[in-house]
Amino acid sequence: MSNSRVAMVKALFFDIDGTLVSFNTHRIPDSTVEALRQAKANGVKVYISTGRPKPFINNLGQIADLIDGYITTTGALCIVGDEAFGRFSIDPNDAKRVMDACYELGKSCVVVGTKHISLINDSAELTRLFREGLNLDYEFAPLDVTLKEPLLQLSPFFTHEEEVALMGQLVSCVSSRWHPAFTDITHRDADKGKAMVAMCQHEGFDVADTMAFGDGGNDIPIIQKAGIGVAMGNAVDMVKAVADHVTSSVDDEGVSNALRFFHVI
Repeated sequence: MSNSRVAMVKALFFDIDGTLVSFNTHRIPDSTVEALRQAKANGVKVYISTGRPKPFINNLGQIADLIDGYITTTGALCIVGDEAFGRFSIDPNDAKRVMDACYELGKSCVVVGTKHISLINDSAELTRLFREGLNLDYEFAPLDVTLKEPLLQLSPFFTHEEEVALMGQLVSCVSSRWHPAFTDITHRDADKGKAMVAMCQHEGFDVADTMAFGDGGNDIPIIQKAGIGVAMGNAVDMVKAVADHVTSSVDDEGVSNALRFFHVI
């Protein structure tokens, strides 16, 4: 890519876990914080693109003042300030099939509504991976409260084989996995790439002028759609395969190195 093409970057989109935030330290590396501050000083906007619902975003305090907007729940809801848009909710019949499968298999599931989040089959595995692994201290709502709302995302703790069997029964959903223990199920029109297009339209810049970073399977659509798609050095192979550029790992100045490579900073 030419320097003139790189100079057109107007917006950066970042996955959280494994991209901005280290799985080892649960913090954003200092080099990343400094790089984002430089990018903002250069007039570039910063957006989050995550599988987490907004109430689960608890680890971005170091850069909270730099964030211009959020793609949440794997693209099912976009948020800028107090405005939410681009919402895609799961068909109630599909949602019921997912939850019924969780009960039948005795598997945990995180149920994300538009205002509340609940659990099916709380478990030691969920505590280990969510409460401890993602450092989440969240008071889940009773399930009957969340089920009164449109559902944005269901995250069952299914094996790959269980996931494949379930998805064959759903009419209007897709599944994206960024962790081997669970998958995120959303409406088929909800993915990070489509949400980025909606964010660009809302914010008034062209998709070609974007740069997106990620490391997991649910980052593939946005990495493919962005003007420049960057895979972290710690990314899974299928993400690296579709990226325009592979940088170093989240713990080895990956974000900073890529922004310098493309002369964003």
